[in-house]
Amino acid sequence: MRKAKIKLDKGLLEKVRKYARLAGYSSAEEFIAHCLEKEIAKLEESDSEEEIKKKLKGLGYIS
Repeated sequence: MRKAKIKLDKGLLEKVRKYARLAGYSSAEEFIAHCLEKEIAKLEESDSEEEIKKKLKGLGYIS
């Protein structure tokens, strides 16, 4: 598996670390990967590109 680095706001990273620890993840990276996998799976269930855009707007990722 290839790995890449991402940058997160320090406040968000602290929240990620806190909730990863509380949820029993072995690391913040594992928690982030799991969250992303869940969100991507939801999007992959969509039937069309328009439905995906609608979901992303609802999540606040695009306007």
